[in-house]
Amino acid sequence: MDEGDTRRWLGAQLHQVHLERDTLCVHAVGVRPPDEERAVLLLGGHGAGKSLVALGLVEAGWRVLAGDVALLNVAEGRISAVGGTAAFVVRRAPVRRWFPGLGLDEAGPATLDLGDRPELTTQRPMRPVPLTHAVLVDVDGDPAGEAGVIRRLDAHTAATVWLRASGHLLDRVTENAAGPALCEVEGHAAHRRRLGLVRLLANAVPTHAGWGAPQGIAARVATGVWHERP
Repeated sequence: MDEGDTRRWLGAQLHQVHLERDTLCVHAVGVRPPDEERAVLLLGGHGAGKSLVALGLVEAGWRVLAGDVALLNVAEGRISAVGGTAAFVVRRAPVRRWFPGLGLDEAGPATLDLGDRPELTTQRPMRPVPLTHAVLVDVDGDPAGEAGVIRRLDAHTAATVWLRASGHLLDRVTENAAGPALCEVEGHAAHRRRLGLVRLLANAVPTHAGWGAPQGIAARVATGVWHERP
């Protein structure tokens, strides 16, 4: 395997190791408000705008718990963020558009890690942090979304969102066409186990869809406005 495929293979193995401990590796940016022991996860695929909404929350004093993959321990009556990846990788062009105050140069790689900035340095939790909400992010430049729109997802849709997010480390293609299928790391029994954890999550954690400008979505998350804009 080349270096990239080795990294992908190890990620799939970590998925399985954590799953055996009722911990999901969720494709999400984890954030926490200032002076509060709770966490919110920002969900969404590549390019959905998770990091952009996180930047909006950081402007409001929030801190980053996980930059791209969040570790979420799921148990009856206790769902907590317990860690995650430290890198905070963003796409240069969208950050320049939405957050010109960060002063990113126009020239340079399309993606870059802002995790070395003090305000974006990941704060690894010293103990499990209760997860109170999750938001499926969809950043859009439509003027109608400037203030952000938040709506609650039904339990079935939420479970589907969590299932996709929790399989992130398996849903990758190796560079070597003859290489292993990463999804095979998780056997049938393990997949059923993850389904059970996902159902617990969907029923226990309010999961929302957030659409619009990143600052608008962030403002609604920061102020606890968990309903659709009139």
